[in-house]
Amino acid sequence: MNDRSVSTPPPVDVVRAFPDTSWADEGATRGVEAVVENGEVLSFPLLPFVLSPAEQKFLDPRWADGKAKNISLRWPSGEMRGAAGDAADLIALRAMIVRYTECSEALALRLFPHYRGHLKRGNTSFRPVDVASRATSWRQDDTRLHVDAFPSNPMHGTRLLRVFCNVNPNGRPREWRVGEPFEAHARRYLPAIPRPLPGSAWLLAKTGITKRRRTEYDHLMLQLHDRAKADAEFQRNSPQARVDFAPGTTWVVFSDQVLHAAMGGQHMMEQTFYLDVTQQQRPEASPRGVLERLLGRQLR
Repeated sequence: MNDRSVSTPPPVDVVRAFPDTSWADEGATRGVEAVVENGEVLSFPLLPFVLSPAEQKFLDPRWADGKAKNISLRWPSGEMRGAAGDAADLIALRAMIVRYTECSEALALRLFPHYRGHLKRGNTSFRPVDVASRATSWRQDDTRLHVDAFPSNPMHGTRLLRVFCNVNPNGRPREWRVGEPFEAHARRYLPAIPRPLPGSAWLLAKTGITKRRRTEYDHLMLQLHDRAKADAEFQRNSPQARVDFAPGTTWVVFSDQVLHAAMGGQHMMEQTFYLDVTQQQRPEASPRGVLERLLGRQLR
């Protein structure tokens, strides 16, 4: 008889539901920095972003120009990119996205009072295209579990706080997978990641491949992103759970910390905020803090 115990991956349970029905300051939930910094997803199943009757027509992929996967507003200028249509319609579409920006900002400042004065507005996007219809390379394939990291845009440890909302009009959920805790993920791949080549960060910035110098932190995060996406065994058998966000659900997450994959869905709003890691309640819980602890040294 084989008496060896069979180990099973620990369950993944990182979604926490809250009863809020308002984006404004009178909403029920506030002061939940510890929850999101712990690598959990804040879900608000009763908090829809309601489109006006006139805005309902924008729930159609024809408003995307086909060159970018999303229609986005670039702050601080507020320039809209990725959209197609006549001038009057584009003005109305932009106004809808701006309204989502303002709702998300009000929500974030209520949920995270410790971050007041420190959250920086990033891009706002409207995603009318079906996730399943996107043809991408494996690195850009967001149906694979990953933490967010960007080849051309080094973050230097800045956190990525994202506010999503499913605005699908046909009852279709936004289908996600969420994966293992960040520390377990880093332990999985960190021993095999070499240090960046001397001079590589300077060369990448000098040639315009990166917008600024890629730090060792950015190098590690990009390696974690790429190695997870390239690892078919990890994608199939690592600890993970499926999460369906029904239409009318809003959810908030540090996407550089929570492993996630978008498996299906159409019509979503998303707002990104940037937060300097030093402004967290617990900077040591950030990806940078975890990586430095595991390596036993500061990252430059």
